[in-house]
Amino acid sequence: MSLESKKRYILEELRRNGCRITNQRQILIDIILQDECDSCKAIYYQANKADPSIGLATIYRLVKTLEETGLIQRKNLYQIDCGALTAGT
Repeated sequence: MSLESKKRYILEELRRNGCRITNQRQILIDIILQDECDSCKAIYYQANKADPSIGLATIYRLVKTLEETGLIQRKNLYQIDCGALTAGT
């Protein structure tokens, strides 16, 4: 599954769960999909380069939302769960 397909799926699921899709959320999802971030702080450093207005609290809230919807699994790294994405196809 391509990164763009994964991003579309994630955005669809977030909308389905009542989340607004903001530019900041899209930036954060891109970072999580492209890099293997080991913490919210690592995501923050990448996000700050793209948009200095993104705060650490925004990142924690998005990661929590992604975890609650089953789209992300936090073990040692933040990684999108591709198994969940392909299981429905």
